[in-house]
Amino acid sequence: MDVTHLTTDELLTTTRAVRRRLDLDRPVPLELVKECLELALQAPSGSNRQSWEWVVVTDPEQRERLGALYRRALESYLTSAHSAAQLFADDPERAPVQRRVGDSVAWLGERIGQVPVLVVPCLRSTTGSLPPGNQAGFWGSLLPAVWSYMLAARSRGLGTAWTTLHLAYEDEARTILDLPDDVHQAALIPTAYYTGSSFHPAARQGLESVLHLDRW
Repeated sequence: MDVTHLTTDELLTTTRAVRRRLDLDRPVPLELVKECLELALQAPSGSNRQSWEWVVVTDPEQRERLGALYRRALESYLTSAHSAAQLFADDPERAPVQRRVGDSVAWLGERIGQVPVLVVPCLRSTTGSLPPGNQAGFWGSLLPAVWSYMLAARSRGLGTAWTTLHLAYEDEARTILDLPDDVHQAALIPTAYYTGSSFHPAARQGLESVLHLDRW
């Protein structure tokens, strides 16, 4: 497969959450997804357990079943105070951006079952249940690999987005995917070719506004 020639900095600053620009009609070769996952498996994991599991959903019926769960969760999310469109509503600079993000979330949510590939990254628990208290170490054994997958996809002309709304109905998703009880879902990553030419770095808060040296 041809790899898009991006510098490391370009890859890191232009891997965006792609929603409206996902191409719902262009098939994605399974071998290309596997290629990205092979790279993801090079990510670090706690104690080198490598206890990650990956469910790649391409069957149209399966995608639609997951999409139906997602749409149910979307309805509650869009009317909540936590929705992207509601955040920073009093900030004249950030509010328009947040509304655009909210619109794109709604657009994808209504169509996520139509995205050619849905990747569900999971983590297997040695005890069968999620650890009590601080779970940073547990999920930290998976999240770097998921980001590596998304970076690899970007470098190969694919768009992705980190989504978790379906986890509002996690048990129903577990049933759809036939997951064992000791396997826990972290996200649902829509994966597709994207429309348009490229992406640009996003506006972010300045480093000095969030940097703390030695102590708060």
